[in-house]
Amino acid sequence: MGSAPLRVAVVGSGIGGLTAAIALQAKGFEVEVYDQAGELSEIGAGVSLGGNGMRVFDALGLGQAVRDVASNLQRIEFHHWKTGDIFYEHPMGDWYDEKMGGPFLGAHRADLHQVLLAGFDGEPHLGKRCTAVHEAPDGVEIEFADATTARADIVVGADGLRSAVRRHVTGPNEAVFSAMSCFRGLVPIDKVPGGDTFGLTFFLGPNRHLVVYPVRGGELINFVAYVPDPEWTLESWSSKCEPADAVAAFEGWNDTVTTMLGNVEETGRWALYDREPLRKWSTERVTLLGDAAHPMLPHAGQGSNQAVEDAAALAEYLTTDGLSVAEALRRYEHLRKARTRKIQMGSRGNAACFQLPDGPAADERNARLVALPDNVAWIHGYDVYADIRDSLS
Repeated sequence: MGSAPLRVAVVGSGIGGLTAAIALQAKGFEVEVYDQAGELSEIGAGVSLGGNGMRVFDALGLGQAVRDVASNLQRIEFHHWKTGDIFYEHPMGDWYDEKMGGPFLGAHRADLHQVLLAGFDGEPHLGKRCTAVHEAPDGVEIEFADATTARADIVVGADGLRSAVRRHVTGPNEAVFSAMSCFRGLVPIDKVPGGDTFGLTFFLGPNRHLVVYPVRGGELINFVAYVPDPEWTLESWSSKCEPADAVAAFEGWNDTVTTMLGNVEETGRWALYDREPLRKWSTERVTLLGDAAHPMLPHAGQGSNQAVEDAAALAEYLTTDGLSVAEALRRYEHLRKARTRKIQMGSRGNAACFQLPDGPAADERNARLVALPDNVAWIHGYDVYADIRDSLS
C-alpha cells in the first residue's frame, strides 16, 4: 500500500468510531475523527461489553482502563414480572471470563467514551455533520453542513443508524421501526431494592421486559425498560420523558421494578429502529462500521461489541501485506457481514421471546434457558483476530 501513511477520516466519534481510530493509529495510519455533535456530553446510559468486545480492548491496551470504570457482572438472572422470583440464574464472573476469553462488564457509556477519548491521539473535530461524500481514484472528499470539507485516502462511516456515509455506499434505504420504545435511566444503587446483588438481571413479562445491571463500579444501576409503542417514533438518545410515564407503563409489576423506576431523576426514552441487512458495505475507498453498517435492536446486547469487532477487523485487513485498499475493504466486509447479519436477526427475535404472557409458551422459554450459556458462546466467545488469521491462511 505504499510507504507514506494513509490518511483515514472516521465520521462519528462513538464507541465504534473511536475504537477504529485507535486501532488504525496503532497500525500507523494518520487518523482524523469528525462528529456532528457540538460537544461531547454524557448522553446515553449503560452499555454491556462481552468477552468478544473486551478481547479487542485488551489487544489495544485499553482493557484495564475499561475494567477500572465498569462493573464486572457476576451472574445472570431472569425474574418473573409480578412476583420478582428468579426462574433462571447462572454464574458469570470468573466462569464467564474463562469460557468466553474476557469479562462481561456493565459500563456507563460516558465512562467508556472517556477511556476511548484518552486512548485516541488527537481530538475529534466537533460540529462537523457530514452531508456528502465524493470519491475519486486518488482520494475522498467529505462535505460538512458548515460548508467546510476534508480529504482523506479512506473514509470510515461510523455515523450511526442514519449514516450520511452509508448513502454514498448504498444509496437511500429506510430505517425499520420496531413499534417498540424503551425507557432508560440510572438510579443510585441504594435506591434500588436488592440492587447490591444485581448482575445482568432480566425481568420478563407480558408485552414488556427490563434489562438491569450495575455500572460505574456498582455506584449506579442502569435500566432499560422495553414497551410496545407504535406512537413514540422519536429516535434520539437525548429525548426525555417524565419518570412517572415509565412507572405507569409497568403498573402491577413487582416492587423492585416499580421502586427503581420511581427513583430515577431523569428518564430517557427513544424509539427502537434497525435496518434490513445491507447487501454492500464498501466502495473502493469508503466503508461502514457499527450501526452505520448493521444497526441492530438492543435485545442481544451486542451493538457496541459488534462495532468494536468491526474496528479490529478493519485495521487488521488494511495492514495485511499484498492487499490494496479496495481489496482490504472487501475482505473486511466479507468477514463481518454474515456474523453481524445473524446477530441482527437474532436481536429482532429476542424481543418477542422476552415478552411472552404467563402460560405454556413462557414456561417452554424458561425451560430452554438452561442451554443459554452454550447457545450464546458463538457470540461472546468469538475471537475476531483468530477469524482474520483463518481467513488469510
